[in-house]
Order: sequence, then C-alpha cells, then structure tokens
Amino acid sequence: MRRHGRHRTAAGILLAVGTLLAGALSATAAGAAPAPTSFKQQQSPGFWTAERMRGAIPLDLLADTRGALKSRKAVKAPKSGAASTTVAPTAFPQAGGAWAGGGAVVKTSGRVFFTFQGRTASCSGNAVTSQNASTVITAGHCVKYQGSWHTNWVFVPAYNNGQAPYGQWSASKTFATDQWAASEDINYDVGAAVVAPLNGKKLTETVGAQGLQFNGGYNKPMYAFGFPAASPYDGTKLIYCSGNTSKDFLFSKDHSLACNMTGGSSGGPWFASFNETTGTGLQTSVNSFGYTFLPNRMFGPYFGNEAKAVYDKAQIA
Repeated sequence: MRRHGRHRTAAGILLAVGTLLAGALSATAAGAAPAPTSFKQQQSPGFWTAERMRGAIPLDLLADTRGALKSRKAVKAPKSGAASTTVAPTAFPQAGGAWAGGGAVVKTSGRVFFTFQGRTASCSGNAVTSQNASTVITAGHCVKYQGSWHTNWVFVPAYNNGQAPYGQWSASKTFATDQWAASEDINYDVGAAVVAPLNGKKLTETVGAQGLQFNGGYNKPMYAFGFPAASPYDGTKLIYCSGNTSKDFLFSKDHSLACNMTGGSSGGPWFASFNETTGTGLQTSVNSFGYTFLPNRMFGPYFGNEAKAVYDKAQIA
C-alpha cells in the first residue's frame, strides 16, 4: 500500500476522503466465520532468480493497476532526486535518503518477495528477536491482501540489486493480526513470517535481530527503513527517514512521519530508541500507507496488544 510501506505508491490518484479507508476500517461482518490468521506457505524451489527479484513490482503499484490498494496507498514521488542522495547518518530529521551509517540494521532489514495474484511483487521486512530465531516482521498486506495469502514468500536480508548476500529465507508460515485477516483493517496492518533454516542455520543466527516495543505511546522520535522500488527509487538501496512522529489526525490510529519513501517500502521497520552508531533500536511499527492528498508522509500502525499477539504466535511457531 502505497506508501505503504504500505506506502502505496499510487502516485497521482486523487481519491475522495470518504473512500480512502473504506473497507479498511470496517468490522468483520456479523456472523461471519473467523478468518484464518496464518497460512502454510507454498514454495517453488529456485523460483527467485536475480532476474525475477529485479523485476518484481512493488505490491502497491501492482495492486493499483488492478483497482486495489489505491485507497490505502497514494504517495507521490519526492522531487529533486532524493533517491540518489546519500546522507550522513546523523541527519535528523531526514525525509528520505540512502542509509550510510552501517550497523545492525543493514543486515536485519531486507526485501520481501512473493507472488500476488500470479504476479511477482515486493515489500520490505525486518528480522526480530524471537524464541525460534526465525521471525520476520512486515506489513499485513505484505502477507495477505484482497482476501488471499501471498505465496512463494521469501525474505532477502541486505538485498543488493538482485544479489542475496545472506541468502534467500523461505517462509514456512505467514501470519497477520486477527483484524487484518478478518477485514484488512488498516489500523492493524501487521504481518509476520517464520522462515526455514538455511545452510543449517536460523535467520537471526546469521543476520542478527532487532528488539521490539509494544504499547510504547505516540509522539516519539523514530527512524523508518525500507527498500522503496517505485520511482524515483529502484529497490537497490536501504532508504531511511527520521523525525518526530505524531498520531494520525485523520482516519487511522497510526503513527505519522514525514517520509518520501515509495512503493516497495511497505513492511519496512520503524524504530524507537534507535542508535545510529550501532544501527539498533526497538521496532515499534512498519511502513503501511499514505494519503494521496498528503504527499511525502508515511503512516505506520501502532504496535499494541494486537501486534504483540501476532508476534507471539509467530515466534513460537
């Protein structure tokens, strides 16, 4: 979703305010059977070649071409070539630039690839501390959208232009919050994946992990990371934004941050208490969506009890 992070990047599509979150904020229909909140992944070995990864379309853009995601994404591309600008890691606030600070976040963050309605698509994700040492946190729409679960789901930490320096980690199971699974409620756009061991090692044994924070409150300094792949970005660099967040004053209960990341950044981590030197912090949200009429602003769901519940399910799977 567009900016989704869900930055749905459906640039230039102007939607009426009344329809922006239609359905996304809806409740589960009375009497409806509970929606499955997890999905046993289907994998095609060797599917994700370098060429396929480079050609994967940001979910926000792909969905927009089919009349989906528009209501939640809509982010306009930044001006003046921000995508190619490398900034000092101490730049705060930062509305979008390549991360040059190094540290743990370079390895724990990565691109997510999957099949959506028969097409190859991408998002972002982050490896987190967990009991199974195999848990990735992303956006809910990056595991399930329009009522169907994505397949061929893999996490590529430290993705580098078609290369996977730490390997491709195939999901064995993906998860979404109860609210996202039931009605794709934008307030709970949180997903997770448990990935299988690779070369005899588990994910966080290989790339490390970031801590998490739940019920941490609003109006905090935060850093957001992701791999935006819609213009002017191309998915080859880890991009970040930083600044003081606020609570969405419009329709959602989400955090809000000045940020020009585009489609493909959805699911990338937001950190509180982030240390620029070590590249570590406490993950407290993910890139989720943007409003068409508020360009260069990203929104991420509040990590409350609902987000903790899906994390707990994943980390013991």
